[in-house]
Amino acid sequence: MAEASLTERQRKWFESVRANLEQATGRSLPEWVAIARTCPEAGHRARLKWFKDVHGLAQNRASYVLGEAFGAEMAWDEPDKLLDALWKDPAARAVFEAVREQAGALPGVVMGARKTYTAFSRNIQFCALKPVKGGVSLGLAVPADESPRLKPRGRSENWAERLTANLLLTGPADVDGEVAAWLRQAWEAC
Repeated sequence: MAEASLTERQRKWFESVRANLEQATGRSLPEWVAIARTCPEAGHRARLKWFKDVHGLAQNRASYVLGEAFGAEMAWDEPDKLLDALWKDPAARAVFEAVREQAGALPGVVMGARKTYTAFSRNIQFCALKPVKGGVSLGLAVPADESPRLKPRGRSENWAERLTANLLLTGPADVDGEVAAWLRQAWEAC
């Protein structure tokens, strides 16, 4: 994963996974990478399931190994490509840019591009957004009962569990003062 898209805490976490992988699993990173390359699955989620089912490697370590084995394929080191692929719809991109402007104005924010969503972190993730049918889903680390506009996190959201509130944004105008206040509140909490 591109270093510029990681917070200091996330960098330390990756270093810890790397440093403890062999001790925790009995296999070195090169051994796990070789195993990963034998996986019959093509998609990331299917590969994660395969690692757990066949080798007992849990999601975090498996994700790290898969990133090392298939990093170029996953485009982690090319966040602009991930962003362009995810935010190709002009209407969704306009909403993304409006949120990016608000979240990016907060001190110490790191944006992390993923295949299915874009995350914003300070020390830890405080918001994320992804294109969905009808607009853009914004996940926030604020209580869902903060406003009638907010809904509880959906089961299909694949970002950090601390993002307990969701908001559907249908256009850049939806990224209003209230949304800016929630972004700041979530940022302060994380």
